[in-house]
Amino acid sequence: MAPSPIPRDWLFPPSLDVAAQVQRDLASRVVLEDDLGPVRLLGGADISHNPRDPDALVHAAIVTLDAASLGVTGVGAATLRPSFPYVPGYLGFRECPALVDAWAALEGAKPDLVFVDGQGFSHPRGFGIACQIGVLLGVPTIGVAKSILVGRPAGELGPEAGDRVALEWKGRTVGTVLRTKRRTNPLFISVGHRISLDSAVDWVLRAGRGYRMPEPTRQAHLASNAVRRAAGCSPDPTDA
Repeated sequence: MAPSPIPRDWLFPPSLDVAAQVQRDLASRVVLEDDLGPVRLLGGADISHNPRDPDALVHAAIVTLDAASLGVTGVGAATLRPSFPYVPGYLGFRECPALVDAWAALEGAKPDLVFVDGQGFSHPRGFGIACQIGVLLGVPTIGVAKSILVGRPAGELGPEAGDRVALEWKGRTVGTVLRTKRRTNPLFISVGHRISLDSAVDWVLRAGRGYRMPEPTRQAHLASNAVRRAAGCSPDPTDA
């Protein structure tokens, strides 16, 4: 059965007030527990942009990887001009339309679990972009962020790969601070949709190949940069 079309206001809200209501409504649909079937294909989702681009284009990529070998099996890409302004806490409304188009462009089987470069539940309203794209697409997702948006580590993080501490905010755990490579800056893992935090951390470690980023988001980052270059856009000056 084909998925139901995504309501237009969910992707292109005409105002901040409408976006705030959509965010509240969709946040209530987030599932913070394991609701995974067999995971044969992993996905990675990322966007690339140049903040100096006068058109403010969003270049999105979603890659699929074999869950056993971590080899890339497919890439879907899209470039869009965002219709929603930059508003802190509402980034998903700028980036999700391009990611939805990239998902549609994927050929073959869709991934069973998607690693999203960004926040999930560790968000002021518990609805970062990993939650948003998970609910929009109806797919399990993990938020893999490189910095803290809300909260603070519950203790000192050890130096070895696999060391972790809780990320706490307002008296509750909203994510995990996870060291994925020895003596390298940690990642901040949170639930996106249809997966528990423990399972999300486990999958991030399983999907590592010795880099700081798990392979799905690492490959998605490379792919989104390639999409930007193919569109003739100058490099993102924040890329290292």
